[in-house]
Amino acid sequence: MSVPVVVSILGKEYQVACPEEEREALITSARMVHQNMEKIRATGKVVGLDRVAVMAALNLAHELLTLQQDEGQDIEKINNKIVQLKERVSAFLDEDRQLEL
Repeated sequence: MSVPVVVSILGKEYQVACPEEEREALITSARMVHQNMEKIRATGKVVGLDRVAVMAALNLAHELLTLQQDEGQDIEKINNKIVQLKERVSAFLDEDRQLEL
């Protein structure tokens, strides 16, 4: 069931409907957007709320992509380590079998 949640971003309030179990995530997301937009606006390099919002969206999307790529690399590293360990165990077992014969 969706519930209305009011979030504030750069002094403006927005009412957003979301499932009750996602309420805290929405509030945290709105806080992140607010902080990112505030930081961009404070530089004075970007004029206009719509441009600040677009820059904030681009920054957050970039952060998300970077995290996804890093996570993918971590999984690849873990998989490589597992393969190495399997090879070492196989080699050890092969040596052990040869000693028994």
